[in-house]
Amino acid sequence: MIETSTAKPQNGEAPLVAVEGLTKRFVGRGGRTVHAVEDVSFSIRRGTTVGLVGESGSGKTTAGRAILRLIEPTSGKAVFDGVDLCSLSERALRAYRQRLQIIFQDPFSSLNPRMRIDAIIGEALDARGFPRGVKRRERVAELLTLVGLSPDHARRFPHEFSGGQRQRIGIARALAVEPDFVVADEPVSALDVSVQAQVLNLLNDLQKRLGLTLLFISHDLSVVEYLCDEVVVMYLGRVMERGPSRRVYANPRHPYTKALLATAPVPDPTVERNRVPLAGDIPSPLDPPSGCVFRTRCPHAIPACAEAVPETVTVERDHAVACIRQDELETA
Repeated sequence: MIETSTAKPQNGEAPLVAVEGLTKRFVGRGGRTVHAVEDVSFSIRRGTTVGLVGESGSGKTTAGRAILRLIEPTSGKAVFDGVDLCSLSERALRAYRQRLQIIFQDPFSSLNPRMRIDAIIGEALDARGFPRGVKRRERVAELLTLVGLSPDHARRFPHEFSGGQRQRIGIARALAVEPDFVVADEPVSALDVSVQAQVLNLLNDLQKRLGLTLLFISHDLSVVEYLCDEVVVMYLGRVMERGPSRRVYANPRHPYTKALLATAPVPDPTVERNRVPLAGDIPSPLDPPSGCVFRTRCPHAIPACAEAVPETVTVERDHAVACIRQDELETA
């Protein structure tokens, strides 16, 4: 039996983060509206990692930043530890900033080139009211060691490091305030493949060691499969599918998820994937299609797909899909 889904977790466990109906629209040139994020809902259990995945332009980064209120949502809720961040004043929100952090995509532009590493990490420690002097130097050294760098690196400038090392510094800065929730915004996409694996292993180790709750944003499904407990698939600002990673990867239910998985590289050359055609480019968020936003590229679209936005329904425990043809496609 299919039931209307909510963003609430199963087993009565209260999530650390619950996103409900989050929407972000920008006013573009000529007064036209950019529909960046539309009615997005999902939750993140404490101490787990959720992957937010989709093509470029799907609204992943905007959603992540709106949850942290680095940009202001148009509507909806971003509930953190029982408190709706979207309802807080700027002054009240400052009390939560220490518990919320972000790791940026580009390790080259996210660090001030005129500051030494000890000062970059020290800025975060200032936010905690951490005392200066010996204790601060010890804490900076501890953080650098935590991310696999030498304490001696504290006196260097960002240009003296490789891309992977700079991203480790960015991670150290994010962890300096001992956050509960971290948004990792495509943190390995700007790195070489060999370095990506090292940083991913570091994030995986830190998440387990520190008990972090992570929202990991990526366009790479193989990375999300490795790192994340659950996955949320976005397309043109809307959630197409969400659920436990193993279940979604083993049995994808939305045509878009199937298409993404079919085009993802497989390390085993003997494995053949059933290719699902995904023609054309993602439409402009200035003029999204009516009804299901994926219908213009969906090989299974019918006229009814243009009439209404499909409800997100639970097809299996914790596994939800937004597709009006779910029953037909599953039994076909």
